[in-house]
Amino acid sequence: MYTHEDLGILQNRSLKLQGWIRQQTFSPGLEKQLRRFSSWEVAELIFRINQSTFRGKLAADPSLPAGEVEQEGRQRWFSLEEINELRRRLKINKRSLMPARPAGRRAVRAAVANFKGGAGKSTVALHFAHAAALDGYRVLVVDFDPQATLSHSLGLTDVSEEHTVWGIMARDLIRETERMNAGPVGAESGAALPQRHLPAAITELGLGDLRIGDFIKPTSWPTIDAIPSCANAAFVEFASAQYRHLNPDWSFFAAVSRYLDQIPDDSYDIIIFDCPPAIGYQSMNAVFAADILYVPSGPGYWEYDSTTSFIGQLSEALEDLSAGFDQTLPTGKISLPKAFYDVRFLLTRFETGNELHRAMQDAFRKVWGEHVTDNPVEMTRAVEQSGRFLNSVYEMDYREMTRETWRRARSTFDSAYEEFRQTVQDAWTQMEANQ
Repeated sequence: MYTHEDLGILQNRSLKLQGWIRQQTFSPGLEKQLRRFSSWEVAELIFRINQSTFRGKLAADPSLPAGEVEQEGRQRWFSLEEINELRRRLKINKRSLMPARPAGRRAVRAAVANFKGGAGKSTVALHFAHAAALDGYRVLVVDFDPQATLSHSLGLTDVSEEHTVWGIMARDLIRETERMNAGPVGAESGAALPQRHLPAAITELGLGDLRIGDFIKPTSWPTIDAIPSCANAAFVEFASAQYRHLNPDWSFFAAVSRYLDQIPDDSYDIIIFDCPPAIGYQSMNAVFAADILYVPSGPGYWEYDSTTSFIGQLSEALEDLSAGFDQTLPTGKISLPKAFYDVRFLLTRFETGNELHRAMQDAFRKVWGEHVTDNPVEMTRAVEQSGRFLNSVYEMDYREMTRETWRRARSTFDSAYEEFRQTVQDAWTQMEANQ
């Protein structure tokens, strides 16, 4: 028989070995470091120009970043900071290398969500974030999942629960309760409106005084920041239920959206949410704050069945929000009834030579039509290896395997990302039309 004490012993044993395990995944200093990118990658895969054109541009202007040449090598290797400086300064046939981004628009928010564990939500969120950063965009990722896979993949392992989504929600509860209590104390009837009281166990944590930037952490990628998660944040579902009881008028589902509204519009270009495999307080905050809903799914029948259930239950939950809450609530830049600019289904772990997978792809398209992406994420050896070591294929050095193996893995995410980028740009267009 095993009790909570035995589980605690197992956890302590794991904690003692965490440092060693991190060394196997990250650098010896327990800190994840972003590799440099070869001139071949920068020219052909990032800037999409000929290598000779790239070399000519560097030779013509000695003030441009020249990268580094490794010992016994001829290839130049560039940091992402150097790549972004080159992107800002270079023009190819009078064409800017800067990514498309309409002026005056806020960041587009994309939620990656589904019921099914193992559907590839964290993998998709991580690769989209990395691909967008290589594309020149500034990215914020928000990890809603207490499993914290995305946070760990970004090199964030020492995270306190106060600086997770739970902290954002508790901060919002305190501030919203204070706002309500500071409102009118009487109605035309003369009846006093109730004062809402929160226990000291919540108000004395100091969460209400946390600033916007206190939740945002830098990552090993200079143009990617994160609001991380941690295992201790798993209690957020229980805590949120208690918070709603303390203040039934609190619009809990808009807490993260209100927080994001306070970030200046030009701070980021794309915000990506990694959601837990359930519909709860955290996932409802994610989907309410999102402009785009991306639903990854494996290519099997049970994944299809689970995805169908997810869409149905999410529909009912959003309908309940729209019917159960006042439409004039301070929900900021996202309003009720909740609407997405687009909903997309992305097949993951796809094998082109698998007849069942191809049949399921046809079934997905028959059911959801144009909402199914054209390019699934294929299962390759490099993709499988990237997940095992908490890296994206963009972080993997192609010299550690055959270039063809690495390039095939990268191309599957490049194709999926290009569709994602188009969806983001379409959302900006609709956002502008709705102003």
